[in-house]
Amino acid sequence: MNEVEIDIPPENLEDNEFIKNSLIKKLKITAEELESIVIVKRSLDARAKPVYKLRIKYLLKDDVKDKQFEELNLSPTIKELPNVKDQKAVIVVGSGPAGLFAAYKLVSIGLKPIVVERGSEIRKRRLDLAKLMKQGILNPESNYCFGEGGAGTFSDGKLYTRSHKRGSIKDILSILTAHGADKSILIDAHPHIGTNKLPKIITSIKEHLINKGAIFHFDTKVLSIKVNSNKIKGVETNKGTIEAEALILATGHSARDIFYMLDQVGAHIEAKSFALGVRIEHPQEFINETQYRKYNNKNLPPASYALACQAKGVGVYSFCMCPGGIICPASTEENAVVVNGWSPSSRNSYFANSGLVVEVPIESLLTKSMKQKSTLNAFVSLEFQKEIEEKAYLAGGGKFKAPAQRINDFIKNKTSETLPINSYKPGLTSFPLDEILPNNINESLKEGLTHFIKQRPILGSSEGIMVGVESRTSSPIRVSRDENGMSNIEGLFPCGEGAGYAGGIISAALDGENIAQHVKKYLG
Repeated sequence: MNEVEIDIPPENLEDNEFIKNSLIKKLKITAEELESIVIVKRSLDARAKPVYKLRIKYLLKDDVKDKQFEELNLSPTIKELPNVKDQKAVIVVGSGPAGLFAAYKLVSIGLKPIVVERGSEIRKRRLDLAKLMKQGILNPESNYCFGEGGAGTFSDGKLYTRSHKRGSIKDILSILTAHGADKSILIDAHPHIGTNKLPKIITSIKEHLINKGAIFHFDTKVLSIKVNSNKIKGVETNKGTIEAEALILATGHSARDIFYMLDQVGAHIEAKSFALGVRIEHPQEFINETQYRKYNNKNLPPASYALACQAKGVGVYSFCMCPGGIICPASTEENAVVVNGWSPSSRNSYFANSGLVVEVPIESLLTKSMKQKSTLNAFVSLEFQKEIEEKAYLAGGGKFKAPAQRINDFIKNKTSETLPINSYKPGLTSFPLDEILPNNINESLKEGLTHFIKQRPILGSSEGIMVGVESRTSSPIRVSRDENGMSNIEGLFPCGEGAGYAGGIISAALDGENIAQHVKKYLG
C-alpha cells in the first residue's frame, strides 16, 4: 500500500476523474498502471491560494493485493453487539458523548448499562429549546445542556480532537457514520456533523443499544448517590431507587448539583482552572474575505479562524469557532445568562461566531485568607462562574436576553448606542461588558482583541459584536480518580468533560469507552 499527498483546487474537489488524473501526473505513471485509490485525509490549506490537500493511498497493478487497502474501501462497519438484557447492570448518569459511548462499550463487553438522564428525549427537548429561543422560557432540566445526547446534540457536532492517545478515534467516527453521519467525517481534518443532523444519529445509537438490552431513563434526575461503607450501592432519583455496584458519572460540566452531592458523600473533588469571556460575531462574508482574500469564491466553504495570544500574562484565545452559525442561550438556571454557538451541517447562516475567552487561574480567585491558610475551596471556580452568569442575566434585562457591545466600543470603553443585526434569537441588550466581567478579564480581552485586529483588521469592524457571557468552556471542578478510573469511593467512576477529563465530543466519547473498560475489570 502506497501513500502520497496531492493538491486539488476547490472547484475540483468532487471531480473524481480530475483527482485520479492529478495523482497519475504526480506519480508519473500511466492510467493503466493504477489499480485503485482511496482518499484517507483531506484538509483545506488557505495560507496562499486556497487548495485542498488530499492524502491518498493507492495500489498499482503490479502490487500484491493488500488486505488493509481492501478494508479501506469498505463502508464503515461495526461489530454485532451482544444482547445484555440479563447481564450485570452498570448505572451511567448522563447521556452525552461520554455517557452514550460508555454505554455502547459496556454493551459490547457484555454489561447492561442503565442510562439515567435528567433531561428529555430529543423530540420533547426540541420543544423546550423553541420556548427558550422564542419566548425566553427555560426548562432547567431540558435545554441546550441537558437532555438526550447531552450538550453535543444541539451544539454543532465538531469532531476535531488532539486526543489521539486516548483510544481509537476511527472507532468513534465509524459508529457515528454507521448510524447516519456523512462518511466525510472519516477523512476530513476537521470533521463536522451539524446540529440539524446530530439528533437522528444520537437517537439511532440509543435505539440500537435498547434493542440489545440497555435501559434508558429520561426525565429522571439523580437526587442522591447511595454509598455504604465507602462503596457505591446505586442512586436515588425522582422516580425511585436504582441499584448497582458500579456507577459511571458522565454528567457534563453544567450539572452543578452533582458536584455538591459528591462533596456530601465524601468523593474527592477539587477546583480547576477554566476560561471566561464572550461570544464574538461577524457577518460570515467578512471572515471569508479576510481568510481567502481575492480567492474567495462559491467553491470554498465558510471560512473559520483560530486566534491565540498572551495578554496581561494569561492566554486569550478563540474557542469553538462556528462558521455559518448562530449564537444560542446555553443557560441551565433561571437567573443566569450563558451563551454558546453552533452551526448546521451546511454552515449557511449569515453569521460567524466564536468564543473569545481568557484563562482564569485558580490563584486569581482565592481570597487573602484562603491563600494564608493554604486551602483551596473546591467550589471557588464554580461560585465565580455563577456570579458572572447572574450579572449577565441582570444586565440583559430578563427573558434570557444577553448583554452585548460592539467590539470597537468595548475597546474604547464606550457603551454601544445601537447593535447590529445578529443571530441571538432571545434578543440582545446594549450594555458595557466591563461592568460584568472582572477587571483582569476585561484588560486581557482588550489587549488580545487589539492584537488580533492588527492581524485581521476586519475583526474590528463596527459590525462585529461581543455577546456575554461564554463561561462554560470546561468544568470548573475535577473529580479525582486513580489509574483504574475510580474515585476514592469504590465503584464510582467519574468520566468525561464534567469530571474534568475531556473537552469536546470525541475526547469525551473516548474517555467514556476507556472508563467502561475499567468498570469491566472492577466487576471481574
